Amino acid sequence: MFAQESEDGAVVGEIKATVINAQTNFSLESVHVINLNRVKGTITDQDGNFTIPAAVNDTLYLTYLGFKPQKVRVTNDMFKFEDTKISLTELAYALEEVIVRPYQLTGFLEIDVKNLPANNTAFQYSISGLNKSYEAGNKNPSAVTKVLGAILNPADLLRNLFGKRPAQLRKLRQMKEDEEIRNLLASKFDRETLIQLLQLEKMDIEDILNNCSYSKSFIQTANDLQILDAISSCYEEYKVLNRK
Repeated sequence: MFAQESEDGAVVGEIKATVINAQTNFSLESVHVINLNRVKGTITDQDGNFTIPAAVNDTLYLTYLGFKPQKVRVTNDMFKFEDTKISLTELAYALEEVIVRPYQLTGFLEIDVKNLPANNTAFQYSISGLNKSYEAGNKNPSAVTKVLGAILNPADLLRNLFGKRPAQLRKLRQMKEDEEIRNLLASKFDRETLIQLLQLEKMDIEDILNNCSYSKSFIQTANDLQILDAISSCYEEYKVLNRK
């Protein structure tokens, strides 16, 4: 075990622990473990063991497909003893009843098209002189203002969210540099890990990308790594505009 002092004055060492299934006590391989404070990630080996840099009171975030994510606070005994075990609980999914209501199609395209429901949830706004359009959500008086704001200052909301939290910007850079975290985010689509790392709400993430002119379809379908890179790119654009 090693120990060194970090930027926040905490003594950082390495802890070892084993992740097991709470129901069977069997070890779990390939569980993703992230230290939310140090922005370091790792995965468990075939015996469920992992080693990660940490300090007392850091928070570890564990995720595994089919299991409930778990937060664990690092305590002194984790450094003193090598038999620390962390249990993950399997998720129980209940399928809700699905009612299928088929459309009454006639076979005549002109009639059937009129009978199908139209999607009125997203609106495109185009502005003369620009070769692209911008999605602005629901049609309301503030929608055009939102579009113009996105063009003139594409990361204004990002500044408001992160302006008083420089630690989150440091985490953003660290997340891009840690290979294990990038690999985890590339396989996830639920935003839960991003929410835990950046301490943002899911709605905040969507607002950031909306203000940076990302389409609704991208926001809904991109994996977490693509979302991370988009937020980072958005912030870099803001810094350039801010300097100008």
